[in-house]
Amino acid sequence: MNDLEIARYAARRGAAVLLKYWETLGKDDADLKARNDWVSAADRESEQAIVAAIREHRPNDAFLGEESGKTEGADANRVWIIDPLDGTSNYLQHFPIWCISIALRENGETVTALIYEPLRELFFTATHGGGAFRNGEPMHVSTHERVEGSFLATGFPFRAQEYVERYVAIFADVIRVSKGVRRAGSAALDLAYTAAGVFDGFFEMHLAPWDVAAGALLVTEAGGIVTDFSGGQRWLDRGNIVGASPKVHEELMEFIARHVSEDDLDHRKGVRV
Repeated sequence: MNDLEIARYAARRGAAVLLKYWETLGKDDADLKARNDWVSAADRESEQAIVAAIREHRPNDAFLGEESGKTEGADANRVWIIDPLDGTSNYLQHFPIWCISIALRENGETVTALIYEPLRELFFTATHGGGAFRNGEPMHVSTHERVEGSFLATGFPFRAQEYVERYVAIFADVIRVSKGVRRAGSAALDLAYTAAGVFDGFFEMHLAPWDVAAGALLVTEAGGIVTDFSGGQRWLDRGNIVGASPKVHEELMEFIARHVSEDDLDHRKGVRV
């Protein structure tokens, strides 16, 4: 198996766990990791299943998982970044917007990405230089050229509430001119649907590497642009991300720059990859 086939195999193993628990677990069956940040048995068991599946074929690789943290491997140049359930709150509330996200970084660069939406049997995949696909069909970001009239995705900075006022200021500017802004609760799926041209762009603050590693490669391989809030490439380490079609990205950066720059935002505490 190549790495993308391994990711697909592992995602199905994780999905089997999630589907077993789907609509039986509720918010009372989860633990609070941090304010508004939940983890359940489904998250933990899904991650264990995904890691075990990858290790069957790549026993020397390292891992960075949302629930287990960083696990060293004999080959430190290959790191699998795993979110076993992106959209845990949705899942626990029985709101059907959630997914599995798997990315492989090799020598500091994301080379393989997969986002799997089990309820709709959708695989969003990409390899570095190889394009982006939805169930095997090529994807491309939208051709929309303005924030005005755009259809955007976002997420609230629930992990960094000290920045809510700045986020709301950006949000207010955007909603005055856009066609619509959606907060569905899964950053990975927001990026996947941006790559597919459903959304014209996506922005959010203080995400974790497992939230964005796979989705960012999908967007760039589909012809879009992914940066941090100042147009740089610190989004994976710092968690502030803008992904969009080229023209919408350019204008979104202007909206953001009215209210905040990347250097105004503290480093997210977490594991660097």
